[in-house]
Amino acid sequence: MTRKTAADFDQRILDLFDGYVHGQMTKREFLSRATRLTIAGVSAAAVLEALQPDYALAQQVAPDDPDIVTERIRYPSPDGYGEVEGLLARPAGPGPFGAVLVVHENRGLNPYIEDVVRRCAKAGYLALGPDGLTTLGGYPGNDDEGRVMQRQLDPQRLLSDFFAGFEFLAGHALSTGRVGAVGFCYGGGVCNALAVAYPEMACAVPYYGRQAATEDVPGIEAPLQLHYAGNDDRINAGWPDYEAALQATGKTFEVHVYDGANHGFHNDTTPRYDEAAATLAWSRTLDWFGRHIG
Repeated sequence: MTRKTAADFDQRILDLFDGYVHGQMTKREFLSRATRLTIAGVSAAAVLEALQPDYALAQQVAPDDPDIVTERIRYPSPDGYGEVEGLLARPAGPGPFGAVLVVHENRGLNPYIEDVVRRCAKAGYLALGPDGLTTLGGYPGNDDEGRVMQRQLDPQRLLSDFFAGFEFLAGHALSTGRVGAVGFCYGGGVCNALAVAYPEMACAVPYYGRQAATEDVPGIEAPLQLHYAGNDDRINAGWPDYEAALQATGKTFEVHVYDGANHGFHNDTTPRYDEAAATLAWSRTLDWFGRHIG
């Protein structure tokens, strides 16, 4: 199977798709507007189908990789939805390990994020990927339903579920207590929120996530490494004010903008995946973890 890339689509369609998957328009509206941009003989429905994730295309670390140990766990979340299920992965050795919370996009713990959890374990960390959809029965098996489900949740209680995941890792018997976080899209915003809520966190690596409020920046102590897609005007609009606040308060951070890349460029199951940008961003992420988590 030939993997489609962003270059196979009109950028205007990719922008419409970004609006669709982030709740700014309905499926009907996407199809109506995309129809005017498709080439002869290609339906908007076919274009939408081609933009959906194909989890058969990408698995970097197998679930049975002998270098790691994985298990499904549940942890308490008293300020959230009570209990959260997640994928916990760690190196096969005795530990203890630095820890990484992996925060999913706006659609639950799908196979791509599970693979990122395993990648973190393969790199030497105790990694946890919570499923924010636990209270609704968990990730439903496809992203479209997952997005609908996540929109049904109370935002503050959902955020508390991820905060509880951070605390679970900090107190885990195999954790050194140094906990960082990496997140994508919605999860990138959670990483910024974690940095505000937990001055003791080792570091945070948000990928194309909503920025923290500028008035909350003085409370951030964790070193931040921020990744943005050059074509992601929606998220990038919030960066200048955030950058100014980080600079004004003397925070430790670095930012990387990947020219020509689209929102979601790290997700290697969709055409928006940009291999060069994703590979570079992940190498920078692991370097940041090495420097600040150990």
